[in-house]
This record gives sequence, C-alpha cells and structure tokens, in this order.
Amino acid sequence: MSRRSSVATAWDLPEARWAGLSLVLFTLGVVAQLAGGPALLWWLLYLACYIAGGWEPALAGLRALRHRTLDVDVLMIIAAVAAAAIGQVFDGALLIVIFSTSGALEAFVTRRTADSIGALLRLAPERVTRLDADGTSVDVDVAHLAVGELILVRPGERIGADGTVADGVSEVDQATITGEPLPALKEPGSEVYAGTVNGTGSLVVRVGAAAHESVVARIVALVEDASQTKARAQLFIDKVEERYSLLVVVATLLIVAVPLLAGAAFEPSLLRAMTFMIVASPCAVVLATMPPLLAAIANAGRHGVLVKSAVALEGLRAVEVAAFDKTGTLTHGSPLVTDVLALAQLSADQVLVAAAAVEQHSEHPIARAVVAAARGRDLAVPAATGFRATPGRGVIATVGGRVLRVGSPLLLGDASIQVGAHALDAVAVAERSGGTAVVVVADQRLVGVVALADEVRAAARPTVERLAARGVRSVLLTGDHDLAAQQVGRRVGIPDARGGLLPQEKADAVTGLGGPGRAVMFIGDGINDGPAMATADVAVAMGRGGSDLAVETADVILVRDDIAAIPATVDLARRAHRVVKANIVFAACVILALVTWDFVGHLPLPLGVAGHEGSTVVVGLNGLRLLRRSVWRRAAR
Repeated sequence: MSRRSSVATAWDLPEARWAGLSLVLFTLGVVAQLAGGPALLWWLLYLACYIAGGWEPALAGLRALRHRTLDVDVLMIIAAVAAAAIGQVFDGALLIVIFSTSGALEAFVTRRTADSIGALLRLAPERVTRLDADGTSVDVDVAHLAVGELILVRPGERIGADGTVADGVSEVDQATITGEPLPALKEPGSEVYAGTVNGTGSLVVRVGAAAHESVVARIVALVEDASQTKARAQLFIDKVEERYSLLVVVATLLIVAVPLLAGAAFEPSLLRAMTFMIVASPCAVVLATMPPLLAAIANAGRHGVLVKSAVALEGLRAVEVAAFDKTGTLTHGSPLVTDVLALAQLSADQVLVAAAAVEQHSEHPIARAVVAAARGRDLAVPAATGFRATPGRGVIATVGGRVLRVGSPLLLGDASIQVGAHALDAVAVAERSGGTAVVVVADQRLVGVVALADEVRAAARPTVERLAARGVRSVLLTGDHDLAAQQVGRRVGIPDARGGLLPQEKADAVTGLGGPGRAVMFIGDGINDGPAMATADVAVAMGRGGSDLAVETADVILVRDDIAAIPATVDLARRAHRVVKANIVFAACVILALVTWDFVGHLPLPLGVAGHEGSTVVVGLNGLRLLRRSVWRRAAR
C-alpha cells in the first residue's frame, strides 16, 4: 500500500468519522450561538456533538469501571454532562471534541503503522522455485521450505529465503537490509537475505533459515516489540490520570454528601459540587499543554518537519544523543563520480566518454552515475554494440571498433591486461577512502580509473555542529562497510562512526547509547532502520526517500529530506516545553484558587466558570505565540 492510499483510507476508521462529525456539530453550534440563533438550536447541536464524539469514550469509561478502574475518559464524560446540567454546554462540547479528536489520531497512527509492518512482511515473495534432488524444479510456498533445501533465484527476482549461495554469481541489491548504496557481489559461499533483489545473474541458494526466522521477519518482530516497550513506558500517565479522576469524583461526592448530612439543602449542595467539578476539571491543564505543543508542531510543519504527536515533540526536547544512518540520511544514497584518472595519453573526458558509452546500456547504479557525469560535462556519448554483462566483474562492448571493458578492479587480475603501478595506486586510494573504483580497459590495456563515492549532503556537517552546540552528541550507525562509515564520519565531523551493522545490531547500539535521563534520537530512511527507530526515544525519517516502514515508525518526518531542520526542531521543542511548564503552573494556580474558594466559601457559578474559562484563554493564547515565524528563525540560528 502506498503512502497516498494509506492517507486516503484514514476516513475508513470509525473513530475518525465520529470525531469529524463531532467537530462539525460543535462548529455549527458555536456559529449558531455567536450569531444569536435560538437557544434550542445551538443546544441541540452541542448535544448532538456530545453523542457523536462522546459515545466511544463513555463506552471505554464503562469498560474501565467494570474492571474497577477510573480513568480520565470517565472524568471527562462526567464533567461534560455536569457542564450541560448547569447550563455550560459549550464547555462540555469542547471537552468532547478534544477527546474524540485525540482518540481518532491515535487510532489512525496505529493503523498506519500496522499496515506498513504488514507491507514489510510482503517484501519476501510468497512462492519460490525449489530445486529437488532429482534435478526437477517446482514452485512452492516459502512457508513450506525446509532448511538445507535449494531454491533458484532468477535475474530480477526477490530472494525468497535467508541462506548462502550454492551456485552462480550475481550482484544483489540488499539496501533494504544492510543499507549499502551499491549492489553486493554474491558468489558461492556468500550470504543472502530474503526480500533482497537479485541482479542480472542466476543464483542457486541453500536455505539457511525458516521463513519466520528470516532477517525481514526478525525486523518486524523487533519493531513490534520495541514499539510495545515504548508504549509501556507511557503507562505512568494512565496512573496519574486514574488517581486525579478518582480524587475529583470523590471530592465531588463529598461536597454533596457532607453538607446534606449536616442538614444543608440539596440544590445548593449539588450546585456547589457541580461548580467544583467544572473548575477542577483538567480542561485548563489540557489546554495549557496542548496549544503550545500543537503550535510548535504547526510551525515545524510550515518548515517541512512533520512531528506526529505532542509526545514526540516532548521527546525531542530531552534528546542528548543523535544517531544517524549513513546512506540516504547523511548522504544522498547514490554514487557520484568524484575523480577521473586518465592513462595511455588520453584525457579525463575521453576516459569518461569511453566508460559512459559502455555503461549507457546498464541499469547498475554505478553505470547511471558514470553516464550522468558524462552528460553533466556536455560530452557526446557514442553508440556501443555487442553489450554484455558479467556479474561481479563489469560490462563489455565495442565502441568505435575498440573492445572496451568497464568494471570492478577484479578485472586487473587478468594477466593479459596491461596495468601500471600508478593505476593500482589510484584504485587503492579510492577504495581506502570508502569509495568505489571503476577501471576502464580498451583492447586489453588499462586506460583510466573512475572514482565514485556516495555524495555527502551539504547540510550534514553544519547539522552535526549545530547539534553539538545544543549539547547533543552525534553518532554514525550504518550497515555499509566500516571504511565507508569512517570516511563519511570524518567528512561530517562524527568521530564515533560504526559500520557493518545489521538491523538488530543497530537497535542494540541505540539501546547502548541511551540510559537514565539520556534520550536518543535516531535519524534514518530505510527498512533496515526500522528496529533502531522503534527502539529510539525519538525516531526521525527522511520523507522523500524514506521507506514506508521508516516513515510510519518515525515520530518525526523530514518532508523535504532537509536534515538541517533537525537542530531547529530540537530548539523549538525545548521552547515549547518551557511554555508548557509556565502554562501548567498558571493553570494549576487558578484551579487551586477556585477550588479553595469553593471549599472554604461560596464560589458563584458564573465567577467559577469565568475564572476557569479565563485561565483557559490565557494559557491558550500564550501557547499560540509559538506559531510566529520569528520563533522558527530564532531556533534555526
């Protein structure tokens, strides 16, 4: 399922439909009330809003009561009904809209994440070609494969099981598992993973693990387990809500019962209790918290950063370690020609033209980079004939009557090819720096070397430096080989660069980087980043090039793939947290003052409502200050 279709199905969720209906009814009620319409009309609209948005929280509250627990759903429903009972139906409808919208967002995010995890499982094909002992081949379900059996993987097919190559040579795109930007050479004895894509050669693979034990399946399990762990870490909020709800309900009952036992009249006692429930309801505290967080989220969204929830924004402000993936995150994820060494009295442009003439028939990422480099220099690329590819070695074709071979430095092992020491030094330098060297051979003579490397994003080093200025240490975690990790780490200013990590090892590294009071943010883009993103306190995904799993697992999405926005978002989250603290202190003081007045004296209902609503307006407006564009500009410095 594509991201676009996932968004299109949001309204398939009943929670979203009911929340939308309650919001529409509430809006119509506000319009009717402000326009001076009949009281009966706007009362009916507000009560309809109660029903549309409140029946699900009411049902959840009843279930909680059956389990002898009292949560904030119960308190909100009671407070909303009490508000209507004493004529403050607007207050109650507002509470209903807030709660129904929150529930719909939670359900939507849960559905999207579940869909993306299911899509990940579908990466591996459902059926494969098994080779039996008598030499026959038969299509079977992957689930029926046994360890030790042989399967045939044809060119362009996805590999159906984890295992080792028993026969054949090919290049396999395994970026989904390891994050390597270039296809990896696979020959007898090489390890392969389910869900990766075979190149131009045929492979016979000996199954090494059952379908439910493959790397892809383990990634799914890791994501689910880590997500549940993060959810359990939030349960303390439920305990606070339950205790607060119980306290308010008990206090309300006492405010009714104690005066009645002392001989007071019923109606004044009930009115005082209802006043208490209104002024003690957490509406002001909820609005003290949410407007600044939502305003900060909206401000970040205007600048290409999608923060999925207020919880994610709160997590950002506590981040002390930023763990970056390499390919597609700090780099663009595709090779780029960085240098051309010309030999045999040729120019660099002539070597590049020769390489591009042969490579223009190939779909390999290196071939595309070479051709793009030639076209970028406005060089005319001649036609080639007799093109053929040898997996792991390179390609060969005839151009202008000369036989040209372009490919891996392994070609230089052919004794018939004339090679100079200078060329070997150039190959060694390119590979030691974490890049890739491509040799160009014309009529059995080495005529040039093309050096390529994964292009580092221009914003990578400034981003790392600005995070460091905010007290956030950066670490590089990648599945690419260690030389590439160290080379990119040096270029962007990250001394702690770790390469050769499989998905589970990335998740373990994230766990090791964290600790008591030390939140970890992971920034990545691939399926192989899923477990690390789910394990991290805050997960950030690249929006344009990121996989569906990375985008759905993430708490924050960089819509424009602009990693320079990360430090600004951290700053914005910290400022929002300061505003939240100030708002909560103010709202709590107002609630305490009103509750105390209601306990020790007689708080008139209109004054109680005015104080409650006034504090709500003040903290709401204070939070909305974070919508200003100047707030982002200051954070981005």
